[in-house]
Amino acid sequence: MISGKTEVYGIFGYPVEHTFSPGMHNAAFAHVGMDACYVPFAVSPDRLAEAVRGVLPLGIRGLNITVPHKEKVIPLLDELTEDARLIRAVNTIAVRDGRLIGHNTDGRGFLRSLREETAFRPKGKTVLIIGSGGAARAVGFSLALAGAGEIMVSDTDHEKAVRLAKDIRERTTARTVAVKIAKLAQAMDVAPCVVNATPLGLKKTDPLPVPRECIRAGQLVCDLVYNPPLTGLLKAAKTRGASTLSGIGMLLYQGVIAFEIWSGRRAPVPVMKKMLMRQMPRGLK
Repeated sequence: MISGKTEVYGIFGYPVEHTFSPGMHNAAFAHVGMDACYVPFAVSPDRLAEAVRGVLPLGIRGLNITVPHKEKVIPLLDELTEDARLIRAVNTIAVRDGRLIGHNTDGRGFLRSLREETAFRPKGKTVLIIGSGGAARAVGFSLALAGAGEIMVSDTDHEKAVRLAKDIRERTTARTVAVKIAKLAQAMDVAPCVVNATPLGLKKTDPLPVPRECIRAGQLVCDLVYNPPLTGLLKAAKTRGASTLSGIGMLLYQGVIAFEIWSGRRAPVPVMKKMLMRQMPRGLK
């Protein structure tokens, strides 16, 4: 029930109709007994500054930020946490004492999914990231901060991979290298963990982001695509004897961390995960 004391949380994005976050967070609020609700706000890029200026007057207690606003929102905030500053993107805003604090929980969500759902620990290990966009950036910096031994970045646009590898190297203590697509097989051979941070896999007709024959038994193959949970890449990895991690883990745990930032309470992870899976289109679970 909405009351006069109900706290409002939400998400700014454009478009935003596809988001699974309201179901996940409203289930969590209800489970822990918070008088709170989470709603989607379709904020077009030309209205972002106005929307952010309205957060405090409207009494909104916290927000998620999704595409296309994760970078554009930064100059509108009062403060950034270290992860948001390094990644140069914000996906969560906390309201503290009349100030808007920008966080990035994407990379930490990925690390938490690694810790909770796999036996892989990145410290001292080599990780190959396919892609060099925002998701790759969040994962790459978080792996660097977690002590990964070497981070390899590969992209069809090699210059973008070079820039991301250089940025991670210069802003952390991690060793990095940009891998040309022609050298992807060699990189796959030495990386115990491979992360697909491209959109390939959203459609059944998409090609695999890495050659099937390069996936090896014992390797951990992660796909940040979460719908469908079992992408073509993960299916191929299973047939090759590799371990797999779906993008649902990152989606879930970035939300879990945001919930904990806003509420100061431990998130009801099983409740949030169950709601995420309920929202998946029929036949994709």
